Amino acid sequence: MDLQPASIMLHLATLLYFFSMAGYVFFLFDQRDRIQKVSFFLVSTGVGIHLLSVVATGIAARDLPVQNMVQSLSLAALSLGGMFLYFQYKFNLKILGVFAATLLSVMMLSVMVLPDTPVASNEALRGFWFIAHIALVFTGDAALGLACGAGILYLLQEKGIRSKSPGFFYKRLPSLDFLDNVSYTCITTGFVLLTFGLITGFIYAKAIWGRFWSWDFKEVFSICTWLMYAALLHFRFHSGWRGRKSAIMTIVGFIIIIFTFLGVNIFLGGHHQNFTK
Repeated sequence: MDLQPASIMLHLATLLYFFSMAGYVFFLFDQRDRIQKVSFFLVSTGVGIHLLSVVATGIAARDLPVQNMVQSLSLAALSLGGMFLYFQYKFNLKILGVFAATLLSVMMLSVMVLPDTPVASNEALRGFWFIAHIALVFTGDAALGLACGAGILYLLQEKGIRSKSPGFFYKRLPSLDFLDNVSYTCITTGFVLLTFGLITGFIYAKAIWGRFWSWDFKEVFSICTWLMYAALLHFRFHSGWRGRKSAIMTIVGFIIIIFTFLGVNIFLGGHHQNFTK
């Protein structure tokens, strides 16, 4: 299969994400439902076309398309878009689209400008455990990214409530309890997916390298990320870490995820460095 149709679809999906971002930003100022519905339709269509592009690329290459930085970022963006559609259906938190569409646009802009370096096919990057590991980790990170978005919205709303002048966001955001509930659901969903993602990663590592753990930088930072979210959930249940504390932790956690996804590979190296060539 020629990669040209996949490339065209990827560019089209990127364009739809940008139009959606513009629509959601406009929705911030003009709260008409029609604007939000059009913006959501654009991002939904973009996710559908993006999925077709990733599938076409994978079929053409006969590999899961995570062989370099461009493909990894593209799949991460697709995971974010898919998780956003799920949580939007579940909670109908319309304003979360501002965060999701903006992040999608930034990620896909990176996909468009970075060189798509050809990578030789690697038999090690195949099989059930590898695919399961990638799918679970990417969707888990996406859910935790949306938790970060909900956390940012929570802090903005809290600031408006506490100040003498409510400000721009106060009337545009739902209650603090609702935002905290959305964030909590995103955290628990992401944490469960990430947990199984790490387990499948250990099984895959055992099958390929003969050991579950090798002190690879990515492994260490991934475990640290998991422990941070585990601690957050523990403190929520046993110490009442809700609201502001939880929101701040979700933002810090997502920053760590970004560094784990990009910074570790670029600056520290390890088994996963091939994915950022």
